[in-house]
Amino acid sequence: MFNSIFDSSSSALDAKSILVSSSVAILLGLVIAFTHLKTSKTSKNFLITLTILPLLVEVVMIMVNGSLGTSIAILGAFSLIRFRSIAGNSKEISSVFFAMAIGLALGMGHILFAAVITAIVVFLILFLSKVNVFNLSAQPQTLQITIPEDLDYTGAFNDIFKKYASHVELVNSRTTNMGSLYQLTYDINLKKTTNEKEFLDAIRVRNSNLKVILSRSTRETLI
Repeated sequence: MFNSIFDSSSSALDAKSILVSSSVAILLGLVIAFTHLKTSKTSKNFLITLTILPLLVEVVMIMVNGSLGTSIAILGAFSLIRFRSIAGNSKEISSVFFAMAIGLALGMGHILFAAVITAIVVFLILFLSKVNVFNLSAQPQTLQITIPEDLDYTGAFNDIFKKYASHVELVNSRTTNMGSLYQLTYDINLKKTTNEKEFLDAIRVRNSNLKVILSRSTRETLI
């Protein structure tokens, strides 16, 4: 059922089989790119990369054609590209691996297998994105507080944090405005019952009504 379309008994490249495999690689690349677009905030350049990645990996696999030495050389090239690239978030990394896996399957001629795996993974991504299977009790956020230089920020907001947050960690502190102000950055998880406006108002009373920014955290733990 999942047999390869390539003739393993011949070292010659079949143009028709390569054309079919390449066409499927582009089609499945588009499916992967559109799935990522529907489930994540991304850029056009990254979507283009996801579209062409299965085709590129497929071409590499066809050119390797069972040669161990060439395979090792290609692996080294992929490693260099990985270390030269900027680390993305977990969804971007999983989408890249998804596209590469499909390219590997197509490069070996397993078109039906690649199509079935793509359908299964796309269904899982869409299902898990729409259904709150992994609903976290508290979403991580980033809190930035500007304070005057004469305010000792060590413990200055402890009572407020204790009332409104389940977890708080100071991750950065720096001076600004020629040293007359401090900017504090916290990783914070607010309690479910917390009213954000009430929380921010309490901070503003304590920091002399200077700037306070509460935003969704962009920090992700990458595997």
